[in-house]
Amino acid sequence: MGGPFDDIRNLLRTMPEADAEAAAGVAARDASLTKPAGALGRLEDLVTWLATWQGKAPPSFARPLVCVFAGSHGVTRKGVSAFPDAVNRQMLDNFAAGGAAINQLCAAYGLGFKVFDLALDVPTGDITEGPALDERACVATMAFGMEAVAAGTDCLGIGEMGIGNTTVAASLYAALFGGEASHWVGRGTGVDGEGLARKVAAVEAALACHRGHLDDPLEVMRRLGGREIAAMAGAILAARLQKVPVVIDGYVSTAAAAVLHALDASALDHCVAGHVSAEGAHAEVLERLGLAPVLSLGMRLGEGSGAAVAMGVIKGALACHTGMATFAQAGVSGRSGD
Repeated sequence: MGGPFDDIRNLLRTMPEADAEAAAGVAARDASLTKPAGALGRLEDLVTWLATWQGKAPPSFARPLVCVFAGSHGVTRKGVSAFPDAVNRQMLDNFAAGGAAINQLCAAYGLGFKVFDLALDVPTGDITEGPALDERACVATMAFGMEAVAAGTDCLGIGEMGIGNTTVAASLYAALFGGEASHWVGRGTGVDGEGLARKVAAVEAALACHRGHLDDPLEVMRRLGGREIAAMAGAILAARLQKVPVVIDGYVSTAAAAVLHALDASALDHCVAGHVSAEGAHAEVLERLGLAPVLSLGMRLGEGSGAAVAMGVIKGALACHTGMATFAQAGVSGRSGD
């Protein structure tokens, strides 16, 4: 009899593929627009990406949504963060009051915004001493994350918030990709040199604690991850199943994506990286996952902020594609010889 993780593996086997007809439809319209071919560069690629994963041309951007998943971590007891755990609840209150950076960005770009409170007052297990979650709780949290697309959206941004979760992300990367713990650890919320050393020590201790159980990416996630990691992985997978393109935020959000990629290298084909973070070795992670970031702005805030700015760019890209006049409509001459 299979365990809860078998349900996730079965879902991965049912992932839909990109829609080539939608891509062709975008290409046909693009060729008629009043600009040289390829003149909008990556903006043109982003419209094609939207269309192929929504399965329609032109694609839409009528119900974009940024979801932030918030969790708390037992490993913070090891002094790995510059801020106390109380900030978790305080930041959720700030989101609710509209006072966070992500609130302003979503309002500026016309994006929906939703926060998922993942038992914020109940920290996961300390990963240096035992598993963060048991298998059943991990899968249940993934299922909860899948609800991100339940209300309907045509482009989903994935973000997170949780004191201590850059330590968790670094542990996940070290387990999935190998190498020294120090390679994957960054300063997170701004820890000093001693705090950085504690983070490295925590990652090393976590890897040592779970050695021998890290061959399965789902085991890696439930042992070294957190509720926000599991929920984001669930949201990304659910979006694929429902043909919703996904914009991934930064260093921690990408850790959830990395788990899915380790399970199936095609699992992130419907995703783009919103930006490359200044945290840790994010640029290397994106290269390993084959995700070219839309933006590089030196951001490391989390809370979906980089994804939101990238979604603003995507919104502009689609506006050009759908609103720009064709050569025939504008009475503009095409290329000589055409």
